[in-house]
Amino acid sequence: MKLHRVWISLWVLALCASVARAEGNLTVPPNESVAGLSQAEWSRVWWQWAGSFAQDQSPVADRTGTLCDRKQNGAVWFLAGTYETHRTIRTCKVPSGKYLFFPLINYVVMPPVSRPVSCMAVVSYAASVTNDVSSLILDVDGVRVFNLESYRQATTECFDMGAQAEPKFRVFPSAANGYYVMLRPLSRGKHVLNFGGALPDMLQAVTYTLEVE
Repeated sequence: MKLHRVWISLWVLALCASVARAEGNLTVPPNESVAGLSQAEWSRVWWQWAGSFAQDQSPVADRTGTLCDRKQNGAVWFLAGTYETHRTIRTCKVPSGKYLFFPLINYVVMPPVSRPVSCMAVVSYAASVTNDVSSLILDVDGVRVFNLESYRQATTECFDMGAQAEPKFRVFPSAANGYYVMLRPLSRGKHVLNFGGALPDMLQAVTYTLEVE
């Protein structure tokens, strides 16, 4: 009996060490910069990318992954969340060597058309609606990533949500808050990502099958 308990303890320790190594190798720590930008800044760029599309051309509205390569450039490749709460399953081809940045769950606050609003007001509201997260999930090829509460990012300054839209239109001040992950470049071949989160008024559940070329 004693030997059995020792074996179980060693197995649990080995499993925890394996998960810790896998998580450390998979994700960039949330306070670490990538390609010269903090991850809070990447969250702002992600929103400007997401807001630059017409609805029928948006990778966020896309149900299959057909549009996943739209307006992608540089060292970081964006994966889209969803506009609705239904589960979304996508397939996407990704060039090798790209970091992957995506939201587990996130929120953007834009100024109302009818009246002016301060930067402080939109920042405060974005924080308040993302305070009560009840679930955060990420697994990569069956490896679960833990401690996702530490991956919260808030835009450090208000920004123009319409800066990359075509034709351009000004949506300032905007502010974003939420939980994002930056994955290190994956090896060539097929990988499966499951990610999502839950807030009181919002759910997100996304599966990507990625073909890294």
